[in-house]
Amino acid sequence: MLPSSIHDMAETGGPGVRLQTDEELQAGLVVPIVPHNAPITLVDYDPAWPELYAREVDRIRSILGRTAVLVEHAGSTSVPGLAAKPIIDIVLAVPDSADEQEYVPPLEAAGYVLRAREPGWFEHRLFKGPDTDINLHVFTAGSGEVDRMLLFRDWLRRSDADRELYLRVKRNLAQRTWRHVQHYADSKSAIVAEIMKRAIAASPPGAAQPGST
Repeated sequence: MLPSSIHDMAETGGPGVRLQTDEELQAGLVVPIVPHNAPITLVDYDPAWPELYAREVDRIRSILGRTAVLVEHAGSTSVPGLAAKPIIDIVLAVPDSADEQEYVPPLEAAGYVLRAREPGWFEHRLFKGPDTDINLHVFTAGSGEVDRMLLFRDWLRRSDADRELYLRVKRNLAQRTWRHVQHYADSKSAIVAEIMKRAIAASPPGAAQPGST
């Protein structure tokens, strides 16, 4: 991403990782981009996180009804024992995430705020919550990215070794100063890919492979 000068080339977050420019990141946002320019705050696992998630699930399902095909807790706050940014990641699958009229107006009426629209990446939409600090990720039901996120979560819940490995990498990266939080997330791509290979290899024979749709 652009370090401090807009004339600089995009810096890298690690081997093989190219961090996006402000302009590239802004393209997927519906609000003005605000630089972070700080390390990332990680906190120890909080037993209250599943409770906060459960409250959001009830609210989302009450708002969307059958349109909420699937709602799942994802990300590091969904893995007991794993330190994380204190933001609850939630995956919401709807019949067609490109059809915003089906879910955006009712969510906004309830206080959720649309922050990102990424049609080129699994028709992803991102909302912030009305009170609890959440990232509500919306995808089309059956999306391979949903499968990938849930497989990664489930594997970290089962594998002590990979959970500890992931935590060490997270803590190391979090100490750096990041122009944008997304740069920190992107810089974890190598370790996520490594862990995903083991998660896929351990999947039952014939199981659907994530990321294929």
